[in-house]
Amino acid sequence: MNMDVKNNLVKYFIATLFLFSSFSIFAQKKAQQKPQGKVNVIFDTDIGPDYDDVGAIAMLHTFADRKEAEIVGVMSCNLNHLTGPTISLFNTYFKRPDIPIGVPKGMGVSLPARQKWPELILAKYPHKYQSNDEMENAMTLYRKLLAKAEDNSIVLISVGFMTNLSDLLNSKKDKISSLSGRELVSKKVKKLVAMAGKFPEGREYNIHKDTTSAINVMNNWPTEIIFSGWEVGNEIKTGLGLIANKNLQNSPVKDAFAHAIPQSKTDSLGRMSWDQTAVLVGVKGYKPYFGLERGTMIMGNNGSNSWKPDAQGKHYYLTKLMEYDLLTKEIEKLMMR
Repeated sequence: MNMDVKNNLVKYFIATLFLFSSFSIFAQKKAQQKPQGKVNVIFDTDIGPDYDDVGAIAMLHTFADRKEAEIVGVMSCNLNHLTGPTISLFNTYFKRPDIPIGVPKGMGVSLPARQKWPELILAKYPHKYQSNDEMENAMTLYRKLLAKAEDNSIVLISVGFMTNLSDLLNSKKDKISSLSGRELVSKKVKKLVAMAGKFPEGREYNIHKDTTSAINVMNNWPTEIIFSGWEVGNEIKTGLGLIANKNLQNSPVKDAFAHAIPQSKTDSLGRMSWDQTAVLVGVKGYKPYFGLERGTMIMGNNGSNSWKPDAQGKHYYLTKLMEYDLLTKEIEKLMMR
C-alpha cells in the first residue's frame, strides 16, 4: 500500500471518529434536555393544626396544572372531622374534585386549627365531600392506589403524622392485593419525601405527636426517605406576598393565610414553610434548591431523633444550598399560581 493511500485512510478514520464523537455528544445533550415527565404523587397531610399545609396543597395543584405532577390521591393523617372536607375544598377549587381522599378510621391524633381557618373557608367555598364519613379508610385507599400503580412509580409526600404510613406498612395481603403493605411499598413507591425530624438532632412536632408510628416507619420503610427537617422550613417565611396580591381574588389559599397570619406575632414576617419544602423536593427534586446528607435517622422513644452518617444509608436530610430569600420567592410564586 503506497503512502498516499495510507494517509487517506488515516484521514478517513479520524473524520469518522470525529463525526461519531460529535453525534454522541449531541445525543447526550438531547437526552439531558428530555423532559422528566409527570411525577405521580400521593400526598399525606395533617391539614388543620397549621396552615403551611394550605401552601403545600396549592403548590401541588400548581405542579399538576403545569403537567409536572399527577395527584394520585390525598390522605389526611389527622382524625379531626374537618380535614376531609378541607382537602375536598382545595381539590374542588383547583378543578380536581374527583381526586380520591382517604382519612384515618382507627386510632390516631385529632387536632383542630387554632386559628379556625378551616371553618372560615368551608363556609365560603364549595366542596364535593361534606364529611369524613363519606371518605375511605386511608390505609385501604393506599392499598388500592398502590396495587394499580406501575412499579416504582409513586412519590409519596408526607407532611404530617406518620399514622397512615405505619398502618400501611402493617397491613396484610387481602382482596385488594396479594402483597403485604411493606411489599406494596417496596414494589410501587419510588421514594418517600417527609417533612419530619430536626437535623442533625432534635425533637419535631410531626414525629413526636405519633412517635410509635414514626419509629415503625423509620425502622421498616423499604425505600429511600428524604427528610425536610424543621430547621429548613423554619427559615422560609411565606404568605405576605400572597396576601398582598390584589390580582388573586376569591382564593381559599389567600383567605386562609390572610385570616391566620395576623393572629400570631411570630408570623409577622410570614408563616414558616415546612410543608412546602417537602412538596418542592418531591416534585422537582432537591437540586438546585438543597444539598443532601446521607445516613440513618435514629429515633428515640420520646419522639426525638438523632443522625448517624452512613454512605449506604437509605435516609437523607436536606441542607442549605440556595439562599432562603430566593427559595421564599420560588415557593410563594408556586402558592399563588
